[in-house]
Amino acid sequence: MLLTLDVGNTNITLGLFDGPLLYAHWRLASDSQRMPDEYGLQLLGLLNACGVPCSALTGIAIGSVVPPVTGRVIEACQAYLKLTPLAVESRHCRGITILYDPPTGVGIDRLINAVAVQQMYAFPACVVDFGTATTFDAIDRNANYLGGAIVPGIGISAEALFSRTSKLPKVDLQIPPSVIGTNTVHAMQSGLMYGYISLVEGMVARFRAELGEDMLVIATGGLAQVIGEHSICINHIDPWLTLQGLRMIWEEEHE
Repeated sequence: MLLTLDVGNTNITLGLFDGPLLYAHWRLASDSQRMPDEYGLQLLGLLNACGVPCSALTGIAIGSVVPPVTGRVIEACQAYLKLTPLAVESRHCRGITILYDPPTGVGIDRLINAVAVQQMYAFPACVVDFGTATTFDAIDRNANYLGGAIVPGIGISAEALFSRTSKLPKVDLQIPPSVIGTNTVHAMQSGLMYGYISLVEGMVARFRAELGEDMLVIATGGLAQVIGEHSICINHIDPWLTLQGLRMIWEEEHE
């Protein structure tokens, strides 16, 4: 079995694969202050919870945009799972030509997503990843990673609205009963959720004008499901796209 870890600024998303099957998946808080022993015990606990012994693991693949966490997770895997992970870099993302300037400036998660889209869907494509930041990635029909756009994630927007206003409460990020909110909570949810959906649809329209009308749109990340279900521009909702890309890269490296 293969363990995959997508290390982001807010969460670590983990997937356990049995061949191509995503057997289990989890989310942990990403914390650069956490020690390798803490990560190791968490990993053991997750495996034990689904009845998988460490000896069943054949490999580990990590894609990370948080260097301080990367090293600690790798140490944890070596000490507790007895395996040295493959730390995915841009050179492992074969089949994708990086036209970003400089090529090293693009987050590895965005390239891993491009690898997954190449094998699971088609190009040209726009990948919308709802994480701490929301990223829009453009890959043309010749598998060139062109770049994209980065906007504050919806969680950051909600936190800014709450922290910068004296009378507005914290609200759950969920779709309200209607666009026109009839109370403060619903009004905030409408602005955050429908406003964000409109942002996504507007950006996708601009990407499509440059990439072509046949551009596919794939949504991934923590809020992909709720945003994708209420947007008219999303073709595929794939919350675990990055984990699938990590699996594909690991398999290619171990053929």
